[in-house]
Amino acid sequence: MIAWLSANLGTIIVAVILIAVVGLIIYKMIKDKKEGRSSCSHGCQNCAMKGTCHRK
Repeated sequence: MIAWLSANLGTIIVAVILIAVVGLIIYKMIKDKKEGRSSCSHGCQNCAMKGTCHRK
């Protein structure tokens, strides 16, 4: 087991970092959605989703 871990340590570290980054991105998206923020920074007057994007 120790030999396998030491042989694959680089891959394990990269996988853990990628999982953490994806987790943080998902957390930020959920937090923004709950606060009513949009992912786009454009005006809503010409948006096709203007009626559903910013519900109050």
